[in-house]
Order: sequence, then structure tokens, then C-alpha cells
Amino acid sequence: MIEEKGSFRDPAGKIYYKDNRVFRRLNKDGIKRFLPLKECGVIKQSIKEGYLIDTYEISNEGHNQEYQEELILEHEKIPYISYPYEWSFAQLKDAAIFHLDFHIFLLKNNATLIDASAYNIQFIGSKLKFIDVLSIQKYNEGDYWKGHKQFCENFLNPLILKSKKGVKFNNWFKGNLEGIETNELNNLLNFFDKFSYNIFVHVYLLNKLELKYTIEKNLKTISKKKNKISKKNFIAMLLQLKMFIANLKDFKNISTWDDYSINNSYSSVDKNKKLEFVLKFCKENKFDLLADLGCNDGEYSTLCLKNGCKKIIGFDFDTNAINRAYLKASKSKLNFLPLYFDATNPGSNIGWYQNERKGFLERANFDAIIALAFEHHLAIGKNIPLRDVINWLVSLAPRGLVEFVPKEDITIKKMLEFKGDIFPDYTQINFEKYLLENNKIISKGVVSNSGRTIYEYKRV
Repeated sequence: MIEEKGSFRDPAGKIYYKDNRVFRRLNKDGIKRFLPLKECGVIKQSIKEGYLIDTYEISNEGHNQEYQEELILEHEKIPYISYPYEWSFAQLKDAAIFHLDFHIFLLKNNATLIDASAYNIQFIGSKLKFIDVLSIQKYNEGDYWKGHKQFCENFLNPLILKSKKGVKFNNWFKGNLEGIETNELNNLLNFFDKFSYNIFVHVYLLNKLELKYTIEKNLKTISKKKNKISKKNFIAMLLQLKMFIANLKDFKNISTWDDYSINNSYSSVDKNKKLEFVLKFCKENKFDLLADLGCNDGEYSTLCLKNGCKKIIGFDFDTNAINRAYLKASKSKLNFLPLYFDATNPGSNIGWYQNERKGFLERANFDAIIALAFEHHLAIGKNIPLRDVINWLVSLAPRGLVEFVPKEDITIKKMLEFKGDIFPDYTQINFEKYLLENNKIISKGVVSNSGRTIYEYKRV
């Protein structure tokens, strides 16, 4: 069994992988936490209600002798692990509401959550699932909200930052895996922002309490007394916070590719050629997991899902497009997960020992990719050598479609106006040469008057 390096945070149990399956080994503390919840039916009911990921208690038979005395659980495998700094505003908002709904459900069933990490929630397509069974424990009357500070940093603060100030939380969150600290947000909000009851309580007052705690810690005068709260008031607080988050609106800034699916350089004839090429590729192969690089609002991902592909992960730099793609996928219940992605600065291995959160390449296990009108943004827009662009693309999956955009195309001409043509290597001849170095070209087709060409490759 291979240990998940990022599962060290809770010493009561660890995640392991074997034969493409996911297991959790519970020690005595984990068993003590899990069994009462299992016996009273909370685990089963949480799964039935759609909150908790499918979880099964299995026999230790066949596993290493070292684990014989401990309880082994098996979890449903998530197709693609994503992180909150890769989500759009709507995704983080839905995840926050999902977390609060689950906590309220647990409290009503005499259980509670011991933390509020956004990493404990995953998307399966547009559906949300809670994945950390050991974050649940039996509720004791008077318990306070242990995860309050973490919920604010992981969910509330990033949402307020975007809603009130129009600042994208993604790169900020990636730079601090614990989320956005309350004192940082408090310093950005103005006097009128704090007129909101929830911002006043969960940002301004919480910041005051944290400052007081820091001073007391330095003076070594910290009171160990915790204020108790009734279950009724606990639930009321969560409901009020849920209502506040539900009413937060995305502060949308104008973005370059926001309306690309509507306003682009393709004629209707060219567009149909491109659609037919993608349609044929999907129908013939029916991939299980496909990546759509530069997915925009998910037009081609939707086409692929309707024509044989089972699961699609979309990637795009434009958060407005990702937000719109997610809302469309959620409304139609599509197995499509769009994520924020900068190909020149993707998620890398970060966290403790640089193993806690896996980078994009470590998670890339796709059956195929489609990269339509994408490569020139790297080769021309970001000055990445053409050979490197192709090698990176084909490393992501053994099969795929890659569109080449020639210098004669109006899009490239506009890009070169600002830079000048400093790209002598950027030619279609070189594109094909580099693609053929480790791959076979199955087919190709011109899909525009300017000479845009889609290549279907297969790794050899």
C-alpha cells in the first residue's frame, strides 16, 4: 500500500492507495471516533443524504500484517482531486454552503465537525462530496465551533475578498494553504464594509479576538475557559452565516476571454468543421477521463460528454469563464469540472515537505486531452519554445487533439503587433516535426480559412 503523504494532519488515521483503490487506516483514536457514529447510523445517513463520500468498512484480510489490529475503511475514488485555489467564486461559494449544510445536518443528528478545511470537500463533476470521515465526531452539548477560524480563512474570507473588493482569491490562497487570514482581510475592508453584521462578527471581531489572543500568548495569560453554546444557537449561527454567503455576489471584472465562445475569429463554417473534428474523436474513443485545456465556458466539453466521454476536467486562466462553465455544468448536472489554471504557473507540489498538495503534473492521469486554440497562448503569448509546448501537452495524455494556429491567423497577427515576430521556430512544419518525435499523427484537418489545423496524435 502506498501512503498518501498529505494525510498526516490527523494522527487518528491515514490514507493509503492500492490497486487504484483508496483506503483509510484507523488507529485506536480513529476507531473510537468512528464506531459510535457508525453504530448510531450517522455515517450511513450522511452517505445516503449525499454529503459523505461512499465509505465501507472492510476486512483486514489480504492487507499487511502490520494493519491487522486496526480498522480499514475503503472510500470511493475521486476522479480528479482539486483544491480550493483552483475553484471559481461560485464553486467556493457552493462548497461553503455545502459545508454549513452538512454541519447543520450532523448537529441535528448529535454529531459535529472538528474542523472546517475546504480541502475536505471535493467535486465529482459538479456534485460536492465531503471526503474526511475522521473530521466527524459525536456532539457533546455545549460544544463550541472548533472550526470557526478555519472556516473563515478557507471559505468566508476569500468569498468576501472577491465579492466586496473584486480581488481574485486564487493565487493568494495558493500562496497560503491555510487560506486568507482574517487580519489581512480586515485591513483591506473599509469602514462601510464592516456595517454588515456577518462581516463585523466574523471578520472585525474575530480579528480583535485573534489580536487579543496573540497579546495574551506573549504575556502568558491565556484563559483556558471556552464559551459554551447551545445546539439551537449553534445551528442558528450556521444558518445565518449560510444566508449571508448565499447572498454574496461575484464582483466581476472585465476579462480578455470572458465572451470568447460567442465573439471569436471563427466563421460559422469554420466552427462547424471544428465541432465535427471533436465529435468524431469522442465518438470513436469514448474516453473515461478527458482534459479540456482552455475550456472557456465548456462548449466542447459539453459536446464530448454528449458523445461518449464519461468525465471531463476543464482548465482555463479566465475565472469569469470558469465560473460560467461551472454554473452551466451544475444546472445541467454534467460530469464536468472546470478549474482555474495558469499553464505557465500551474499548481506545484507544496505544503509540508512539498508533498501535502500535489502539483498539476502529479495529478494529470488523463486518457486524452483536447487543446483547441491553446498552444499559441504559450508559444507566442508566453514565449515558451514550441517544442517544449508540444512535449508538455502530449505528456499529459497518450491521446489527444491539438490545434495549431499559424502566423497568418488574425489572432497571431494581433499578438505579434506588440512583440514583433521574434519566433522564427514557430511554423507548422516545426509543429509537425516536434509532434512526430514521440507520437504518431492519426489524422489532421484544416478548420479555418487562415489555416488553423487540428492534429489527432497518439503517443508511441
